[in-house]
Amino acid sequence: MARNLTSADGVFTLTVETLFNAPITLENWGTDRAWEADALDQVETQMSIDGHLNAGFVPRPVDMTLYLSAASSSVVDFEVIMTAQTTSRTIYRLDGELTLPGISRKYTFSKGVLLSGAPLPDGTRILANRAFRLRWERVFPVGF
Repeated sequence: MARNLTSADGVFTLTVETLFNAPITLENWGTDRAWEADALDQVETQMSIDGHLNAGFVPRPVDMTLYLSAASSSVVDFEVIMTAQTTSRTIYRLDGELTLPGISRKYTFSKGVLLSGAPLPDGTRILANRAFRLRWERVFPVGF
């Protein structure tokens, strides 16, 4: 059976327990790109002077960027988080879930933080997409 590789049917929800009462479903993604995660380096290596490669597992956070249309109502949720962090001088922990029905996959994100986001959209020919940078302690892939 052929799989549907569209990302258009993906559903991304975020929870911010101390700030919002219910999960947020993100919508109105950016043009041509909705999200991306950085490659994850899990191993550090050292080459000994006599030519032996030594390696060890090192846990690393997972960085990802979400791209939303400037017209997305989900942008307001990120602005609320950014404003709350600025005014309270604290961080708000995020959890998330991305469901991709076309490939029957689900990804669970835990213990994340909002690292960065532009405070306003770029004023290009039409307002540009907004990018929000997140860092997760863990990402767990699961089938459904």
